[in-house]
Amino acid sequence: MPLHFELVTPAKLVRSEDVHMVVVPGTEGEFGVLAGHAPFMSTIADGALKVYKTENGAPEEIRITGGFAEVGDAGLTVLAEHVEG
Repeated sequence: MPLHFELVTPAKLVRSEDVHMVVVPGTEGEFGVLAGHAPFMSTIADGALKVYKTENGAPEEIRITGGFAEVGDAGLTVLAEHVEG
């Protein structure tokens, strides 16, 4: 079962896709999110999101600056202050 992942900045929707897992650089440490994860919110530290499109695939890294992550019934939404690239 895939995880729906959205990456958003204040200016635009950067990415919206179904993936296997995302590892988020939280301010209290990195955390991984898979489909069915319990709902919660976290602040984000500057760093790299690691997006795993498949279970055994190599991650794609996306550099982000600050923001919030929310896990809910619809999946994972990351609201970043800035996304490189």
